[in-house]
Amino acid sequence: MGRVALVTGGTRGIGAAISKKLKADGYTVAASYAGNDAAAAKFTDETGIKTFKWNVADYEASKAGIETVEADLGPIEVVVANAGITRDAPFHKMTPQQWHEVIDTNLTGVFNTVHPIWPGMRTRKFGRVIVISSINGQKGQFAQVNYAATKAGDLGIVKSLAQEGARAGITANAICPGYIATEMVMAIPEEVREKIIAGIPAGRLGEPEEIARCVAFLASDDAGFMNGSTITANGAQFFV
Repeated sequence: MGRVALVTGGTRGIGAAISKKLKADGYTVAASYAGNDAAAAKFTDETGIKTFKWNVADYEASKAGIETVEADLGPIEVVVANAGITRDAPFHKMTPQQWHEVIDTNLTGVFNTVHPIWPGMRTRKFGRVIVISSINGQKGQFAQVNYAATKAGDLGIVKSLAQEGARAGITANAICPGYIATEMVMAIPEEVREKIIAGIPAGRLGEPEEIARCVAFLASDDAGFMNGSTITANGAQFFV
C-alpha cells in the first residue's frame, strides 16, 4: 500500500483528476466531497477510490472526517486542499453571506483541512501539503473579490507553513491553475468562453490532468526541496 493521500473536493473537476492521478501513481487515495452522494458513489464505482463526506468549512466535521479516513486507510501523508466554491458578484452588490461562504470554504477550509493532519506529519517527520489556489488569486478578477481574496490568502498559508514545516520534513506548496476545462468553465456561455481563450497565449483551456500532474510532482520525493513555492499553470497568461 502506498502513501495515503487526501484530496478535498476530490470527486469532480480538477479534484477528480488529481485523485485519479495519485491513485495511478500508487497512492492510497481518499477523496472528500460535500454534497452529491450519488455522484460520489459513481466516482468510487468507476475508480475504486474511497469517498468521504464532510464540509471543509466546518472544523469539527473536517476533524472527524479526517479521523475516519486515517482509521480506515492509515495516516495521511499527502493532503491536497482543493475544495472550493464561487459566489460571484460585483463588489457593490456582494452580500456578507456571499463573502463569508467563500471565505469559510476556500480559506478557512484550508486551515480546517491541514490543521488536524499537521501534528501527525510533524511526528512522522514527513508530509506534503498542496493547496490549489488560482490565477485569480494572483491577478484579481472582476466580481470575485471574495474568491480572489481566498486564493491570495492560500498563497500566504503555504509560504508560512513551509517555514514552520521545513525542519520536520514537511513541504507546503501551491498551484495556481489558469482557466481549466472543468464542468464549471464549460458551463460559461460560449461567447464568453471564447473571449477567455482569446486571452490565453496557448490558445486553449488547460486540462484537469495537467494540474493533476503538477500535484503528482509536488507530492513526490523528487520535490523534497520545493517548499513555499507556487506553480503557475496558465498557458502563458501572464499579468502585471
